[in-house]
Amino acid sequence: MILVFLGPPGAGKGTQCKILADKYKLKHLSSGDMLRRERQEETELGQKAQEYMDSGQLVPDDLIVAMMSKEITGAGGDSSAGVILDGFPRTINQAQELDKALEAAGKNVDAVLNLEVDDGMLENRITGRRSCSVCGAAYHIMFNKPKKDGLCDKDGAELVQRSDDTAEVVRNRIRTYHEQTAPLISYYQEKGKNRTIDGNQAIDDVTDAMCKEIDGLSC
Repeated sequence: MILVFLGPPGAGKGTQCKILADKYKLKHLSSGDMLRRERQEETELGQKAQEYMDSGQLVPDDLIVAMMSKEITGAGGDSSAGVILDGFPRTINQAQELDKALEAAGKNVDAVLNLEVDDGMLENRITGRRSCSVCGAAYHIMFNKPKKDGLCDKDGAELVQRSDDTAEVVRNRIRTYHEQTAPLISYYQEKGKNRTIDGNQAIDDVTDAMCKEIDGLSC
């Protein structure tokens, strides 16, 4: 099973990916993780990607697709093996190239789980995030408050906000996501792969909705 997971920043992709990967024994793959791994292992793909990054350029789609395709097709010989792709593909070109690579390997994307959340809720979720400056423990000023305002429950250290979690930066990230992803959603809709999930719900309800879609794939 190959699933593509789409969702704007703050939609809860990380949480849901972990739950689904554990439940369905899927390999959780993100382009960022793969890129770091290839660079650390100094593979040929990693070295090529490093050249672009060192010169301040974006890593070309063909390299990103090659990295992800290698991980997907090498996910295991067992027919029950599967992957969930987090944050990839990001563009129409990446999606098209991924389809070509998978077809060559006798595979295909089974479904796209598109997590939709209201922009206002996304902004509240992200701008309210705080983390301990010492241990890294995560909090939220609305949904997961510390016992003492501004201080970590574990070590009493000051809670800080990430520099990219400010309202202005968050709005730009959300806008960029919509611009990049809207055509991608249409691409998968035309193929009958897109499954839209209401991400405004509670975590457990979102998980249930996603599980129903995944369970339906084998019916």
